[in-house]
Amino acid sequence: MAGPLDGIRVIDFTTMIAGPYGTMILADQGADVIKVEAPVRSDHVRRAGFGQRQFSAAFVNNNRNKRSVSIDVKDTRGREILLDLVRTADVFVQNFRPGVMTRLGIDYDDLIAVNPRLVYVSLSGWGEKGPFSHKPVYDPIIQALSGLATVQAGGDDVRPRLNRTILPDKLTGITSAQAISSALFARERTGEGQHVRLSMLDSVVAFLWSSDMGGQTFVGNEVDVARAATFIDLIYETADGFISVSVMSNDQWEGLCHAVGHPEWLRDERFNTPARRDANANERLTLTQEALMAKPASEWLTILEDAGVPCAPVLTRAQMVQHPQVVASEIVQESEHPHAGRLRQARNAARFEGTPAELRYGAPHLGEHTVAILEELGVDRVTMDALVEDGVLGVVG
Repeated sequence: MAGPLDGIRVIDFTTMIAGPYGTMILADQGADVIKVEAPVRSDHVRRAGFGQRQFSAAFVNNNRNKRSVSIDVKDTRGREILLDLVRTADVFVQNFRPGVMTRLGIDYDDLIAVNPRLVYVSLSGWGEKGPFSHKPVYDPIIQALSGLATVQAGGDDVRPRLNRTILPDKLTGITSAQAISSALFARERTGEGQHVRLSMLDSVVAFLWSSDMGGQTFVGNEVDVARAATFIDLIYETADGFISVSVMSNDQWEGLCHAVGHPEWLRDERFNTPARRDANANERLTLTQEALMAKPASEWLTILEDAGVPCAPVLTRAQMVQHPQVVASEIVQESEHPHAGRLRQARNAARFEGTPAELRYGAPHLGEHTVAILEELGVDRVTMDALVEDGVLGVVG
């Protein structure tokens, strides 16, 4: 059975991670995503980091279920082909700096002129206006300005720390997929497309506000300097490894006290209410850490689970893939890529009972589907061959 976005065509004019990750979510959910790249300057991620057989891991993990067409849109003939493709599309996604699409003649006004029902999505680092709007940007730069690096550090008075995964990029991709689905739903009601604008900065600031911006929430009662709630995080060392333990309710605190052999903590005035446990968090976590050094991780996990205390082992990436819970969820799956070899990847996270997401094909070679897609548009092979000869089109083989 086809995915929930079967019948939707998306033109993916994005590079790097944020845009391709968002469009891959749509592709996994059934959309026909056509990735458009220049014949000479293709997506940089194709050549970045660990890989094999001319495919980088980053590329195959952000571009599966897509078809590839290679077009030089700076050439008038290439631009016309892209416009013909847009006429067949529901969504167009681009992530170039403000002004680039206008210079190429494929900005919002240009494309809705040929397809008024188009959902046109502009992804950027900073947004379309403001003093940083035309500055180049990568994920760490957004982490710095957004406040994420100080949140990751724990407080404003300690050295900022980057999140070691590219959270702004991937969060922007996820947000874009959600926004595109909403815009398509609105189009079903109104019959009209629209321009959707999304920046990495906006995505991260909105994300942080849910849980990390309480000190800036109440106007007139702001906190000037946010300090870490504790100098210990919730990763604890045991006799032979690390575990995470987190208690919130009174029942869980009681379970922890008995599990680690310290029922007297229940009578300690510093810890006898949730508010006091928060106020004395450093002392509470220090005592917990000292107690957990007495036994190995596996033993503690059994004891804590029996006591109803939320806990888990701290796993490496390789260990995570093999963990029974991850295996049971079937989130990590293996497939055979026709060019790159056997792959291990995470499936689309959402599971649709009636319209399941599926792996239709792996990430494409540059221009792998140029001929097939142009044939769909009615371009004859003589014209196609001439465009290939002139460098306007790129094809595989």
